Amino acid sequence: MAKPIVAVVGRPNVGKSTLVNRIIQRRDAIVHESRGVTRDRSYHEADWNGRDFVLIDTGGIESLSSTDPFAGSIRAQAEAACAEADAIVFVVDGTTGTVDEDEVVARVLRKTDKPVLLVANKLDDPGREQELWELYSLGIGEPHPISASHGIGVGDLLDEIVAVLPEEREGVDYPSDALNVAVIGRPNAGKSSLVNRIAGVERSIVSDVAGTTRDAVDVVVEHDGRPIRLVDTAGMRKRSQVHEDVEYYSIVRGYQALDAADIALLVVDSSVGVTEQDQKVAVEAIERGCGLVILLNKWDLVRDERARQVIAESLSARMTLATWAPVLRISALSGRSVDKIWDMVESAAEARSSRASTPELNRMLERIRESGFTRTQGNKRLKVTYVTQTGAEPPVFTFFCNHPELADANYRRFMENRLRETFDLVGTPIRLKFRGKEA
Repeated sequence: MAKPIVAVVGRPNVGKSTLVNRIIQRRDAIVHESRGVTRDRSYHEADWNGRDFVLIDTGGIESLSSTDPFAGSIRAQAEAACAEADAIVFVVDGTTGTVDEDEVVARVLRKTDKPVLLVANKLDDPGREQELWELYSLGIGEPHPISASHGIGVGDLLDEIVAVLPEEREGVDYPSDALNVAVIGRPNAGKSSLVNRIAGVERSIVSDVAGTTRDAVDVVVEHDGRPIRLVDTAGMRKRSQVHEDVEYYSIVRGYQALDAADIALLVVDSSVGVTEQDQKVAVEAIERGCGLVILLNKWDLVRDERARQVIAESLSARMTLATWAPVLRISALSGRSVDKIWDMVESAAEARSSRASTPELNRMLERIRESGFTRTQGNKRLKVTYVTQTGAEPPVFTFFCNHPELADANYRRFMENRLRETFDLVGTPIRLKFRGKEA
């Protein structure tokens, strides 16, 4: 059975993400004093006294008159989280009393038949708890005073949360053996639109404003019986263009998602072409050992042959480091070729975890020796005597030779090309190691 779900909701800047981080004992959710930092809803696994559950961190619910262009979408995300949850934690700022925005949230929650726990946060001083009487006017029930930043009262709150959770929940759990796929790319390339198209639900807010996704957002889907955890990351800009602390931490979350990813889907805006920043994002994925699939999104906007040629040229120029990565032309908006992504992902994952037999590798090495190709420097001549695969995910090949220092970039590139010609390694980076051994 799936784990029960707890949604954490409230107006902006009351400490929802701080509370989530306190409960899960990690800094997964972005915390910042600015309003509206959390926009999409993000999912985090938690446990208390042996009881496992999933926490949903949501964006702050603002009034319908808010001038924030994302207010409506954030509100919809929070309402969707409430609909999905088994219990709801309504967080207010205990130091300010009730405000109009709290009443907006309470009005939404009073309509639900699910358990709602009212939490008065930021109460570091027990003497201020006398002010809680005002919160009864929200019609939600008895307020629970806590300090998420210091942990005061959080244990008692967790006792209350697990007490109202159902024993079991119908649905699919978050599988630990899922294939982890990170959706990466520059801001506004269409990553969230792609995730929403694949998932079939509005999990990530989609907008034409660059930088809409502030946190890494994940969703579990299934393809041919295999669970796949798809992570929509914040757009990765050049570091010199990252001016807000919040955006910096968002990018850090994106890199953390790559650290945990098996495969990276690099979404490129076809109307712009492959840029230097796309190249740098690809390097980040490759250095972390991720398989890579390049998706040329918004291909339906590229209508003339000359524009398509420009894109092909930019791909050839910018992605010389990943000529092994398959390329697919898609439109996340219309759904064009999106169904073909999974075959490429599966192939890349298979190549990334593949193992070449030692006899096959050494037969390849024998053919190279017979061709006479090698490296020399002065009186030194590189002689490789043996090769074996010493790792996977991604594949690692170790070559035993007499002078490892002679294996320069050109020689390594030659060996990598021979390996890729001999074995199916499409979609995965590989690592080459040269170790000294007397010939």
